[in-house]
Amino acid sequence: MDEALCKAARLLRNARHAFALTGAGLSVASGIPDFRSPGGLWSRHDPMEVATAEALRFAPRRVWEFLVDALATLRQAKPNPGHVALARLEREGRLEAVVTQNIDGLHQTAGSRHVIEFHGGIGRYYCMGCGREYDPALAYRLTSRDIPWLCDACGQMVRPDIVFFGEGIPLDALNKSDQLALAADVIVVAGTSGEVAPANHLPEAVKARGGVIVEINLTESTFSDLADVRIVAPAEEALPVLADLVLSQPLTR
Repeated sequence: MDEALCKAARLLRNARHAFALTGAGLSVASGIPDFRSPGGLWSRHDPMEVATAEALRFAPRRVWEFLVDALATLRQAKPNPGHVALARLEREGRLEAVVTQNIDGLHQTAGSRHVIEFHGGIGRYYCMGCGREYDPALAYRLTSRDIPWLCDACGQMVRPDIVFFGEGIPLDALNKSDQLALAADVIVVAGTSGEVAPANHLPEAVKARGGVIVEINLTESTFSDLADVRIVAPAEEALPVLADLVLSQPLTR
């Protein structure tokens, strides 16, 4: 791992345009199980019944039962050293942005400023009828007596600004991530299996233009054969070391 980390650090120090792609594996150390893992949300809820565009329309109470369960876990989560390391790299000009498939908002809490949320985030809530926005703090106070959360103005359901199954990825996220991939000479992939499209096309796009892929994962992913450097370690352990190595030398470009 030491050799791989040193190679990855050299690539990042020499990069002109680098960004990171993160997934659920990065937030596991923050106490958020992967939805698909044992003990994850999909072991308690059928995603086709509570996390689809159709469920939003026809089963609002079940959707909000799922969301209250999810929020109970997410509200306890704090950024781990992996999130903090990515924020340090951005702050020091070594990383342009983070593209994340996570909805937990931990990158922003850790200090990352340029975060592209591919699947939206739990930090925003709005009415499906009139579009009125609501304070996200209100969501954490909801109990079984308060759901589904209904708009004070029009009576329609309030929802988080996250992407449910059957909904499209926000165009702004698609456009910004495509621009990053077109310019990047290095992409750091951390904590994602690469199974979910279209985010999984970003490393391929970087590679196709002659850029390099640095992968940090405990297990193999769909990117493992493409990766120029593969660091087999938990992201929360490898990323702080990588950041220290990169930042041990001043930025010269």
